[in-house]
Amino acid sequence: MIRVVIAEDHNLIREALARMLVDSGRIEVTGEAATGNAAVDLTRKQKPDVLLLDVTMPGKDGIQALSELHELELPTKVLVLTMHEDEAHGVRAMRAGAAGYMRKSENLDDLLDAIERVHRGEQVIPAEVEAALARKRSDHPAQILSQREFQVMAYLAAGKTNREIAEILSISVKTVDTHRGHVLKKLRLRNNSDITRFAIQNNLMPV
Repeated sequence: MIRVVIAEDHNLIREALARMLVDSGRIEVTGEAATGNAAVDLTRKQKPDVLLLDVTMPGKDGIQALSELHELELPTKVLVLTMHEDEAHGVRAMRAGAAGYMRKSENLDDLLDAIERVHRGEQVIPAEVEAALARKRSDHPAQILSQREFQVMAYLAAGKTNREIAEILSISVKTVDTHRGHVLKKLRLRNNSDITRFAIQNNLMPV
C-alpha cells in the first residue's frame, strides 16, 4: 500500500481527501499538514512514498516547500495539487522537482492513478505544462520572475500589504518592497493595481 502525506491548508478539503484515499483501499494516509513548513517537517520525518502538496499554503508556499524538499534528496515523490489553471505554476512546480502536477478539478480515479504513477517513477504532467517545459524558455511573462518575486506578486495581487507579506514569508518589509520593485520593472507595470490586473488576466491569483 502506498504511504501518502497530504499537505493542504483547507481543513475540510484535506480531511475529505484523506477519507477518500483511505476508503479506496489503495492508499495509507500517514500524516496531514496544514502549512508549507509542516509539510516539509512531516515529510522529512516520515519519508512517505508520495506527498500530495497544495500550491498555495501559509508560511512556505507549495513551490518553496517543494524546492526545500528537493534539496534534501528524500525518496518521497511529490505530486502537486492546485486550483490554478495557468501553465506558469505547473512549469515552476516541475522545475522545482515535482514528480507530477494536477488540478483539484480532476476526479478521484485520476488522482489515484496519478499517485500510483509517480510512485512508480513516472511523471504526471498536463499537456500544456509539458509543452511549456519542452520549450527552451516558457513564453509566459511570469517566468521571468524569481520564485520569491512570484510569491510577492501573487500576494500583492490578492490585496496583501507589504507588512502582511513580510509576516507570511518571514522576510523584512524592506525586502518585500525590493521584490515589488523588481516585479514592476520586469513586468513593465506601474503599481499594485497593474499587478492585480496582470495576475487576473494570467490566472495567477492565489486560491
